[in-house]
Amino acid sequence: MTAEHLEILVEEQSMEAFLRALLPRLLGDAATFNVYPHQGKKDLLHRLPNRLRGYTTWLPPTSRIVVVVDQDDDACQQLKQRLERMAADAGLLTRTAAGSAVWQIVNRIAIEELEAWYFGDWQAVRAVYPRVRAAVPRQARNPDAVVGGTWEAFERFLQKAGYFKSGLRKIEAGRAMGAVIDPARNSSCSFQVFRAAILEAVS
Repeated sequence: MTAEHLEILVEEQSMEAFLRALLPRLLGDAATFNVYPHQGKKDLLHRLPNRLRGYTTWLPPTSRIVVVVDQDDDACQQLKQRLERMAADAGLLTRTAAGSAVWQIVNRIAIEELEAWYFGDWQAVRAVYPRVRAAVPRQARNPDAVVGGTWEAFERFLQKAGYFKSGLRKIEAGRAMGAVIDPARNSSCSFQVFRAAILEAVS
């Protein structure tokens, strides 16, 4: 059954700002959505089991849950398994476990952080911050391979171009980048996996 509404749980306000700007362009009028930010990854993971159990009491068949967390320093597979267990314990059918059945929830991981998705579309970065260098940086060639802090790397590139001298304003950047990133062009594999799940839900 096609989803008409998405409930999206994220760890912080910068991802919320990014998705609120991106999803109307990605979804069109195919579905409505809500985005619920938390006070960081630890807060989201702490609250998630109870929140998922709450969804089981009212989630209609035309709604889907999307959980998005940053990988950070976690082992990706272990983090994914933890999210899958939480969903299963709550009685929700995940996309991973559903097979050909209609899933209720999908877990997606930004590798290593949201800002890797920005590196995945350097043309969009330059549209928002035109003073950054035109040459595609090494980080943008494989955005999901940036280690040691993707947001710090993104901040450094912007500061070299004269932006955010006092520090990256992550919510502002998320809103601006979500409004211009081309979903089909983005080279971040983790972004494309996220995009595919969203489009599958509403198709």
